This record gives sequence, structure tokens and C-alpha cells, in this order.
Amino acid sequence: MNGDTPSSLAAPPRGDRLDWLLQVAYTTWRLSNKNGLTNHAAATAFYFLLSATPLLLLLTYAIQWLAELAENSVPATILLAALYQQFRLDALSEMGFIPQQARLGAGGVGLLTLLLSSRGLVNAVQGAFKVIFPEEAKRRFVVSWTLPLIIIPIAFLLVGLAVAAQGALTFLVDSELLGASNALLLKALNLLFILLTVWILVLAAYWRLPLRHPRLRQAALLALLSTLTLYLLFAGFGLFFQVEKYQGVYGALGGVVFVLIGAYFACLAFYLWAQCLYALSKVDVAALEKLFLAGSGEGASRLEGYVFSRAGRLLAKYGQTYAPGAVIIREGDDTRTAYFLHSGRVGLFKAVNGEQRRLTALGEGELFGEMAYLLGEKRTATVTAETEVVVIALPPETLEELMRYSAPLSRRIIGTLCQRLMRMNQTTGG
Repeated sequence: MNGDTPSSLAAPPRGDRLDWLLQVAYTTWRLSNKNGLTNHAAATAFYFLLSATPLLLLLTYAIQWLAELAENSVPATILLAALYQQFRLDALSEMGFIPQQARLGAGGVGLLTLLLSSRGLVNAVQGAFKVIFPEEAKRRFVVSWTLPLIIIPIAFLLVGLAVAAQGALTFLVDSELLGASNALLLKALNLLFILLTVWILVLAAYWRLPLRHPRLRQAALLALLSTLTLYLLFAGFGLFFQVEKYQGVYGALGGVVFVLIGAYFACLAFYLWAQCLYALSKVDVAALEKLFLAGSGEGASRLEGYVFSRAGRLLAKYGQTYAPGAVIIREGDDTRTAYFLHSGRVGLFKAVNGEQRRLTALGEGELFGEMAYLLGEKRTATVTAETEVVVIALPPETLEELMRYSAPLSRRIIGTLCQRLMRMNQTTGG
């Protein structure tokens, strides 16, 4: 036990969920600006374009081979027409992404470009995730070199197969080769299959790329939101951007610029939801930081003050109340919990020559009990509630995370600790 048993707090306010959502959104926005996610999205979009171009070249080889089969095969003819319709290969040829007649001699160059650009794409994603999910550990050398060579071709293959299947079904529906009811059902199922494929790929990135893996349930939810965002983005992209306008401005490079812009927005959405996933694990830490530094002169903005102004959610989760005279910390205990005094007043006492000597009193906004954790020692003083007090209890792992997250808070804790040690030395010396 850590002193007298605290009583429970009242039920949390009804607006706690809205406060939590606002704090997650603000933390996501602040961290995304700090981490420069727009620059990471631009780099990833560039490497995506480099990776997609040789894949389209390989697709051209496949279509030429399929065209030869289509001369004697009805299914091959249907699939070939579906590919042209779904991938808009004629438009891609006009934009310069794929040649009109692919030569076999360029196949080796295409494969080499694919391998190099795939490595650059994976490295760009991993670099962004190192910033979004900061960890000191590093991946093993073999994994970091072999992963880029296999992950991107596999991802493009899965997405390509899903899109090709949807194209074939779309062609069959437009050609009235299937019944209306069966066609709509198959088309809906195929759309779900595409979304499921993308969701699995995004989930794999959100869950496995961070060295410290987040919770699977949270990663799955944010991957779903990211997938739906990407779907809505691609569905509405053509409403606001027309490739003809870019071709009119940039000429032959207009198609490349058009695809690059689409890839940039897709990568930005992908990274923003990843940043939101990280913010979910840091929202309590961010709220605690703002609460502890309130009134300390660190200068929070008005928006921060509004978003983090209410402490009801933190009190409901971490808060404890003590009656007057209750012992919160007892000298000599092995406990490591630190406390933030939200309201009330406590007294610090230390045994000197067999007597309890009062060292000082602490008021609202003070942090105490951190010395045992930071110094790795037993409790050096007894802390007693002099009035009814409300404290926020911080387990060692929460205090450690707070100090890692906030440099201003770390400076304040260290400064307070130094002053407290000096006062204790003066007291015991007298």
C-alpha cells in the first residue's frame, strides 16, 4: 500500500470523449507538423512513381503475350479488353508511362529499375515511420536490405490482381455477359476484396513497421480509416483534378505530374493516420504535460489552452483523493509512484533523531514523490495530506514516458528535485 487508501473520485464529465477526440486530433496535427510529414509524403510519392513505371513496362509485356493468346481464346480476349479499360492503357501510353511497343531488351533495365526504386520506396516509408514512431532500436541488417526487394513487388502484385479482377467484372457487366443481379453482387464483392487487400497492406505497415508495435486493435481501426480515406480520395480525385489541364501546362510531362500529385495526397493521408495511431498512445502524456506545466511560464497557445483546459478525463483515469491527515507516502517505503497535487495542501516530514520534523508544505500544481524513482532509493520523507487533496498518481512507466516526451517538464522535475535535496540537506544538517 502507498500510504492511506485513497477514495475514488466522482464520475467523469460527459464531455470526456469529446475532449479525448480533440486532444488526439490536436496531438496528431502538432506532431505531423513537427515531423514534416509533407516532405516525407513527397519523397515517398516520388519513389512510388519510379516503382510504378517499370511495373507498367512489365505489364506491357504481359499484355503483348495476352494479345497473342487472345487470337485463339475468348477468355483471354475478355481479360485483355478488361485490362485496357480498367488500367486505361491507351491513356497511359499517351502520357508516356509505357511505350507503344515494349522491347524485350529493355526488360532487364525495367527489372533493375524496379529493384532500386522499390528499395528507395521502402526506405522512404521506413524513414517516415522512424520519425512518426521514434524508437532508439534499429532493424537487423539482413532484414533492412532484403525487405525492400520483395515487399513492393508483392504489394503491387496484390493490388494489380485486385484491380484486374474488378476490370474483368466491369467489362463483363458492360457487355451484358452476366445477369444484372449477379453482376452487381460480384462487382460489390470485388470492391470489398480490393478494399480488404489495401486494408491488409496498410495494417501490415501500421502494425509491423514500428519497432515498438502498437496495439493490434488500434492499428486495425486506423488502417480501416486510412483505407476508406484512400478510397474516397481516389474516387473524388478526378472531380478536382483533370489530367488534360496538366498536359496543357506541362506538355508531355503533364501525365507524370498528375500521377505524382495523386500519389502525394495518398501518401500524406497514409502518414497522417499513422501519426494519429502514435498520437493515441501519447494523448494522455500530452494532456498530463499541459496540466503539469500550466502556469509555469512555458507559454501554451490559446488553442492548446482550449484543447487541454479540462482535467476531468485525467482525474477520472489517474486521480485519487485523500482526507486530511491521510498518509500518501511513508518514509522508508519501496514504492515508486509519483504524484501531482491537483488541489489541496500536503506536508513533507522527515524523521530526524527519532522525531518527525516538518520540512515544507506543497500546494496545488506541485509534483512530489518522483525522487524515489529518479534516484532508485527508498522514500526519503513522509507526505501527509493537511487538507482534503486530489492527486494524479503517476506510475514509474508513465513518469518515464512523460520525461521522454517533454523536455520542459524534465527540466522542471530536475530543478524541483535539486531544490528539494538542498532543503533536505539544510534541514538534516541543522
